[in-house]
Amino acid sequence: MSVIAETVPAALADTSRAFSRNRELVRDEISEVFQRVDPAEVAALVTELRLAGRIFVTGAGRSGLVLKMAAMRLMHLGLTVHVVGETTAPAIRAGDLLLAASGSGTTAGVVKAAETAAGQGARVAAYTTSSGSPLAAVAAAVVIIPAAQKTDHGSAVTRQYSGSLFEQVLFATTEAVFQSLWDEDAAAAEELWQRHANLE
Repeated sequence: MSVIAETVPAALADTSRAFSRNRELVRDEISEVFQRVDPAEVAALVTELRLAGRIFVTGAGRSGLVLKMAAMRLMHLGLTVHVVGETTAPAIRAGDLLLAASGSGTTAGVVKAAETAAGQGARVAAYTTSSGSPLAAVAAAVVIIPAAQKTDHGSAVTRQYSGSLFEQVLFATTEAVFQSLWDEDAAAAEELWQRHANLE
């Protein structure tokens, strides 16, 4: 038997053990931080969503991708939602809501969008780790996700890399927000499905 053939089973076993260990790590960290998200803060953000004429979402990198997923779910509920930066996004105005996410609350483009929205008379709601951040300062509703910031490589909060925990709990939070709004809406899944994309 070749050396390669002998080492493959051992490598597979090592990978299997590593996956099992890290699956527990990710699950446990998400559960710990998700439980610490304040339901009252989320309720204030949901109120902003309910009152908005239109909803705009913005975030950079992976946080932005999470909010794009959230935007799709809000659209499924029949809300008018736009993704900032897309060519079809109109001008924001009074009566609208900008929903923003930034772990640090200092991401330049996200903060600038929030300041612009507020300057136009729109409301701002934000997900961040930092209540003292520029993003939180301009937001009417702030949900603190108590995860490490992506530049905090020595954090005791997480062993995961660069913002992963914030993004994971951000996704779980937006899903719970959608589920709560859907509970209130009481529409059948089949009704929401009629709004699902049919051009893919």
